[in-house]
Amino acid sequence: MELNFKSFGQGEPVIILHGMFGTLDNWQTIAKKLAKNYLVYIVDLRNHGRSPHTEELSYSLMANDVKEFMEENWMFEATVIGHSMGGKVAMQLATEYPDMVTKLVVVDIAPKKYVGSHQTIFDALFGLDLSTLASRNDADDYLQTKIKNEGVRQFLLKNLHLDKESGKYAWKMNLQSIFDNYAHILGNSLEGEPYEGETLFVNGANSDYVKAAELPDYQLFFPNTSLITIEGAGHWVHAEKPKELLAALNEFIEED
Repeated sequence: MELNFKSFGQGEPVIILHGMFGTLDNWQTIAKKLAKNYLVYIVDLRNHGRSPHTEELSYSLMANDVKEFMEENWMFEATVIGHSMGGKVAMQLATEYPDMVTKLVVVDIAPKKYVGSHQTIFDALFGLDLSTLASRNDADDYLQTKIKNEGVRQFLLKNLHLDKESGKYAWKMNLQSIFDNYAHILGNSLEGEPYEGETLFVNGANSDYVKAAELPDYQLFFPNTSLITIEGAGHWVHAEKPKELLAALNEFIEED
């Protein structure tokens, strides 16, 4: 699968993987700053952004997509950073293809099964009639009736684009496939040998996705693990505390 991507800078490669409903653009600001020292790739995962759409969506498939992306771009190994769903893809890649991952950074997600909490978002997105939609403002007006958080709405609306051929609005993401495979996205598909490389878990202090008390469980898969907490951040650490996250990333990647 030929994944859509952007790249910045030069040096040792770093790959950044976004979360569910996200796109590579969510991480562009961080990527450009990291690019002062590294060759940074931001990638649209399958069924997201401008990458291909398929009915199938699993962590093993997405990890293999990233492996193929690396091979196509002559990368034998890279530091891999993943947020939320992208963090689970990064963990899958590290455990299935450990020689390809120099270091691993997992942002506000853990190797465990989660309870679903996105039904309101799915209902809102499926309820938006794209065939009659006249503008992005109209889309936001509708979503406001379902989703009160403006930041979440603006994040979701990044997926909306005007199709030049039809003249109608459409989703960049494959919403139906994400919904159909949601149970898998919530799950933990790691198995086999642990990843022995250096691993950093980053969590937002205001998020409950990652818990320090569970670190021994994470170390079953990633024994060479450390955990840092970014104060004042929730689940979207990169958007809420970019300077603090960037400092943590630079320090971890630079360490010998």
